[in-house]
Amino acid sequence: MITTRRLEIPPLRSPNLSTNTKWIQNGVTVAGRNERGSGLNQLSNTWGLCVDDDQTIYIADSSNYHLVEWKCGATTGQVVAGGNKHGNRSDQLSYPADVIIDIERDSYIISDYDNKRVVRWPRHNGKNGETIISNVGCWGLTMGNDGFFYVVDSNKQEVRRYQMGESQGTLVAGGNGQGNRLDQLYDPTYVFVDRDHSVYVSDSSNHHVMKWMKDAKQGIGVAGDQGKGIELIIQFELLFFDCCSKVFSTVVL
Repeated sequence: MITTRRLEIPPLRSPNLSTNTKWIQNGVTVAGRNERGSGLNQLSNTWGLCVDDDQTIYIADSSNYHLVEWKCGATTGQVVAGGNKHGNRSDQLSYPADVIIDIERDSYIISDYDNKRVVRWPRHNGKNGETIISNVGCWGLTMGNDGFFYVVDSNKQEVRRYQMGESQGTLVAGGNGQGNRLDQLYDPTYVFVDRDHSVYVSDSSNHHVMKWMKDAKQGIGVAGDQGKGIELIIQFELLFFDCCSKVFSTVVL
């Protein structure tokens, strides 16, 4: 089951909130509700999601091996990518971890984690995906306002920026092995990029969110704590920001 709050979230995961926006205290279930399962009214081990401009939610339904679309107010979802059991064929996904929408090319970009690939899948009547990045321990994805997209590689402990058509990309965070130094990451999961091209990474096993400014060689902590206390058992996951650059993240305790 996925529970969220009444927010208008465009595909870039940067809510268009004014400084006067107030959060409601109780969440509203917008997808799922019927326990874990494989039915179209159920979800199983959901990870990343995005929301388009008409409030349709696209969910990486990991253990069902597909991407599912839930329209606003719907009681069931619709499979829009995968859905042919798990596997590595072009019409299959295996434990998808995240999704973003490429509006310019009218396609989904999917982090196909277990297949170690990033896949582009047509939004309309798409039967197969196209592998655009191979051999990557892909987890979180995001897209900047300049059209570049960003991929978290949890195996290489790094984040890379790609232009469509690139296969290698440019390192923007981490890339110095697993660890807790400011130039390292440890099990990074999700990523966000702001208008200044600073990259924010949920650095899961270091229990904080790291900010890497454009061209920086190391990051700075912006959420969580490296000291003793409850922060040591927090794992930061999905990220988004408001108009004042305040960070919001789901956490696992």
